[in-house]
Amino acid sequence: MKHCLVFLNVWILFSTHSLAQEAEHDSSYYQTYPSKLTGRYYLSRKYTGLGLETESNKLLYMPNSTLNMGVGVTYQNLTLNLAYGFGFINPERGRGDSRYLDLQVHAYPKNWVIDVFGQFYNGYYLQRHHPTTPDLETTLFPDTKLRKVGASVQYLFNGDKFSYRAAFLQNEWQQRSAGSLLVGMEVYGGQIRNQKGILPTSLSQTSDLRQIKYMEWGPNIGYAYSLVLKKHFFITLSAASGLAVGRTSLHVANGNGERNWAVRPNYFLRGFTGYNSDRWSVNVTYVYNQVNLAPVSGYKVNIGTGNYRFNLVYRFSPGPKLSKRLEWIDRTKRKLLGR
Repeated sequence: MKHCLVFLNVWILFSTHSLAQEAEHDSSYYQTYPSKLTGRYYLSRKYTGLGLETESNKLLYMPNSTLNMGVGVTYQNLTLNLAYGFGFINPERGRGDSRYLDLQVHAYPKNWVIDVFGQFYNGYYLQRHHPTTPDLETTLFPDTKLRKVGASVQYLFNGDKFSYRAAFLQNEWQQRSAGSLLVGMEVYGGQIRNQKGILPTSLSQTSDLRQIKYMEWGPNIGYAYSLVLKKHFFITLSAASGLAVGRTSLHVANGNGERNWAVRPNYFLRGFTGYNSDRWSVNVTYVYNQVNLAPVSGYKVNIGTGNYRFNLVYRFSPGPKLSKRLEWIDRTKRKLLGR
């Protein structure tokens, strides 16, 4: 597979706020495992798509990102995942080659939800066109480049009873249903460009669009709830929306451009479901973030970033030798807390 890429995901997060309050949660709602390792086998795919709408057309561009198979481990607030897009799970479908660096951090300290994005994609194909035109169904745009950098930080009001880490990282176990209000801020910026034209040939006759730049920021609010059935089966859903003030500028082939300021809604959706217990967890997770840009000259543009994953998880206690090697984490924790 020419488009199969090595995927390396390393997430290291130390939150002194989370560590200091770790023992203060309500253990009748969820359990923590500070001395255990959480190992996982998983399948995952990340992507960032581009939606572009005019008065008569709706286009959806997608990268040919790979389905990755990997393993990972979590110990306290440290997570390491390694994955690879093997050819036998990524058959050729005529979608071209995509080169990308997809950096997504979804961190869940006890009372915070932190999401950081660094999306650097080269190479797209036209997945959907409306009205449907057969000759556009497999159009490739190997020179299209998309960049998105941003972050969302939210405060989780009910971290004593509700655990995001139980659903996403599986290093905790939510045993009773609970929910929480979320309030925070977000900021995003980036660009889409293709010096050969962003639009299909049949549409570029009216506007030879070459580049889109954007920047926006604003507050957001949401709610998360975990429904737990018979202590082990869970469905966790979270939705947040924000009103962002943003500026978008469009540039065509001759260098001319137009820009516009607007207030636009963004949204952030998360879904987790599966089985959890003291040792084992089997679950499916999905995280999706959509940034809607300020419309310019009749163009409505959105950028959707997704991450879905299947996890098979096993928690275990490290042996004596490994425990000694992990002692540096506890020493670092005590230093951060001044103990």
